[in-house]
Amino acid sequence: MGGVKMTSAEAIVSCLRRERIPKVFCVPGESYLPVMDAIFNTPEIELISARHEGGAAFMAEGYAKASGKPGVVMATRGVGAGNLAIGVHTAYQDSTPLVVLLGQVHTSFSGREGFQEVDLEAFFRPIAKWVAEIREPPRVPELVQRALRIAVTGRPGPVVLSLPENILKKEALMRFGPAVGRPAPRPAEKEILKVIDILNQSEQPVVIAGGGVKLAGAEEALRRFTHKLGIPVISAFRRHDVYPNDDRLYCGHLGLGTHPEILKTVKQADTIVAIGTRLSEVTTQDYTLLDKQKLIHIDVDPHTLGQVFPPHAGVIADAKEALNDLVKGAYEKDYFSWAYERREAYEATVHTKGSEMLNGRIIELLQKQLPEDAILTNDAGNFAGWLHTYFQFKKHRYIGPTSGAMGYGMPSALGAKMAYPDKKVVSLSGDGGFMMTMQELETAVRYNIPVISIVFNNRMYGTIRMHQEIHYPSRVIGTNLGEVAFSKIAENLGAAGFYVETPEEFKQALDKAMTLDKPVVIEVESDPEQISLSKTINQLRKKGGESK
Repeated sequence: MGGVKMTSAEAIVSCLRRERIPKVFCVPGESYLPVMDAIFNTPEIELISARHEGGAAFMAEGYAKASGKPGVVMATRGVGAGNLAIGVHTAYQDSTPLVVLLGQVHTSFSGREGFQEVDLEAFFRPIAKWVAEIREPPRVPELVQRALRIAVTGRPGPVVLSLPENILKKEALMRFGPAVGRPAPRPAEKEILKVIDILNQSEQPVVIAGGGVKLAGAEEALRRFTHKLGIPVISAFRRHDVYPNDDRLYCGHLGLGTHPEILKTVKQADTIVAIGTRLSEVTTQDYTLLDKQKLIHIDVDPHTLGQVFPPHAGVIADAKEALNDLVKGAYEKDYFSWAYERREAYEATVHTKGSEMLNGRIIELLQKQLPEDAILTNDAGNFAGWLHTYFQFKKHRYIGPTSGAMGYGMPSALGAKMAYPDKKVVSLSGDGGFMMTMQELETAVRYNIPVISIVFNNRMYGTIRMHQEIHYPSRVIGTNLGEVAFSKIAENLGAAGFYVETPEEFKQALDKAMTLDKPVVIEVESDPEQISLSKTINQLRKKGGESK
C-alpha cells in the first residue's frame, strides 16, 4: 500500500478532510501552530477561534449534536486542556462524538514538569471514551482515524489526542485508511421473539426513548412501531425531540421536577421498553422509577445494558434496526386505550398555572413565533423548567446538556447554527450560566453567527438558591449575583440587545430579532421570588420552617 510524504500536522488535517469535517473550533496555542497552518492550506475546513476553551468545546459539542458529525476542538497543553475539560465531560455524559486535539510539550521535556505540562492521558482518562498520545509521525493516520472511529461508533463519546509539539513538524510517509463507517448491528431473531413475547404478556407497556434513537435516525421507525401497538412514549432526560410532542402517543419527558402524572405513567407500567437510553439518574428519578416493571433494554452499547437495571430482555442493536425488526412482529393485542388515558393526563400538565407566568408566556410566544424547524438549546438552571414543561417539540430540534453544564446554552447554539445556517437557532439561559461563556457573543459577532439568546435575569444562581432555601431556609450565602446589563453588553459587542419586562415587550423583541441577520440577546427581567416553576422563595422558607 502506497503512502504520501507529509508532516504530522498535515496528516492530522488530512484525516479530518477525508471525514468531511468542515469546522474545527479552538483557542489558538503555540504548541499546535503547525496544525493551524495546515488548516490554513485546507479550504474545505474553517477554523473557528473562540474566546475561551470551554466555549469552544461547547460549540464543537453543539455542532456535533446538531450535525451528527464529530465535533473537533483544539487547545494547548494543560491550561487549554483544563479549560475545555467541561466540554469533554458534557460530551461523555451526553454520548456526543467529540475529537479533542491538544498540543503537548516537547517529548524531550516530558516528565520534567515542563511549561504548562500535564499528563493529558491521565487527566482525561476518567471522562473520555479513549485517550492517546501521538509519539511517532508515521502512526498519525492510524491514531487520528482510530480516534474518529471510536468517537462515532457504539455509544458515541469524546476522544482525546495529545500532540507533542516537536512531532507536528516532522515528516513521514503517511498511509491513510478508508473513511469511518458507523456500524448498525441488527438484533438476533431470538432476541426479537423474546421482546415480542414479553410485550404479548404486558397490559400497560411504556417506551422510554433516548438519544440513541436520534443517533440511529430512528425517529420514524419508533413512531411506526409505537403506532402499530399503541404504546405510550416518554422521552428521556433532555431528549425532547426524539418523538413528536403533539403525537397522540407522546406522554411527557422525564427530567428535573417532572410532573407527578408523568411519573405515574411509568410507575403504572408493567413493562418498560428502554430504547437508546442509559437510564440515567435524572431519567429514572434517582434510580427509583423502575421497580417492579419488566425491562426490555435496547442499546447499541453492550456496557449500557445492565449497568443500572438488569433487563429481562437485553438487546445489543442499533435502534433503527431493532425497531424495523420489531414492527414486523406478530402481536396479540394493542394498548391504545392505556396510551390515550396517559396522553390525557400528560396534556393536563401543560395547562398548569406556570403557563400564565411571564416565563410561561415567553415559551408560548416562542411556540407561536418560531418556525417548526427551529433549533432550541438551553443552559442549566431553573428557568429551563418552563421550556421542558410547556414547549411542544414537533419538528423542532432540541439540544441541551444532560450533564447539567452551566455556560452551555449560547455556545452550543453557535455550533448548531454553523451546522444549520438556514435554521433559526434560539438559546435559553439564566444570568448565572450565560455569564460563564458570555464572551462567545464576540465570537458570534466576529463570524456573523446570528443566534437569538434569551437570558432570564434574576440576579442569582437560582437552582442552588432553591436547594439552599429547602435545606437552609433564609440562610442565604454565595448565591446572590450583581447587576449585569446583558442587553447593553450585547450592543457594545456588536450584537443587538433588548431588555424586556412583559410578554408584550418580549413579543416585540422576538419579532425584531427574527428579522435581524446578527446575534441578538433578549434580556428578560425575572422575578427572583419565583424561584422555580412551582415554588416561591417564601413557600420554600415556610415549608422549611414547618419541617423544623
